[in-house]
Amino acid sequence: MHRCFKEVLLSDGPAADRADKLALYGRFIGSWGMTSVIHPDAGGQQKGPDGEIHFAWTLEGKAIQDVWVLPQIFYGTTLRIYDPGIDAWHILWSDPMRQVYTRQIGRAEDDDIVQIGDDGKGTRLRWRFTEITPKSFHWIGERAAGAENDWRKQIEMFAHRAGD
Repeated sequence: MHRCFKEVLLSDGPAADRADKLALYGRFIGSWGMTSVIHPDAGGQQKGPDGEIHFAWTLEGKAIQDVWVLPQIFYGTTLRIYDPGIDAWHILWSDPMRQVYTRQIGRAEDDDIVQIGDDGKGTRLRWRFTEITPKSFHWIGERAAGAENDWRKQIEMFAHRAGD
C-alpha cells in the first residue's frame, strides 16, 4: 500500500481514545482570517497586517497541526500533541522564515488556553487564546525577560472563521 504524504499526515477527526481532551484545540479545526496589533518594545501599538490560520487533524487524529501566516512577520506551523501522562499539550512552533523555534506546554485555564515555554534563548513566552467562541478568538503573544510575572505583549491577533 502506497499512500501520498497528505493521506498519512491528515486525519478526518480526533482519535477516539482521547477525543474529549483533543477538543481543547479541536474546536479551532478549519480556516480563519485574522487582524493583528503589534506592540513594539518602545511602547505604543500599531496595526499589523491581516493574515490567515489553518488548523487540521493530523497523525491519525492524535495531534493538531496549524499554519499561521502573517505576511512579513511570520509564516510558520505548530504541532499540538496531547500528552495523557501530564494532562497537557506539547506545543512545537516552527517559523523557518525567521528561524524561530519554540517549545511550550499548553493547558486550559478557566475559559482560556495558556501556553508557557521559552524561545530557546532564555526569554520566557506565554501565548494565550482568549475570548474563544465558535466563530472567533483573541490570541495574545507575550514574553518575560525579568520577574516571574513581568509579561509584556508583543502581538495580538483577532481571528474570525473564514466565511463569517
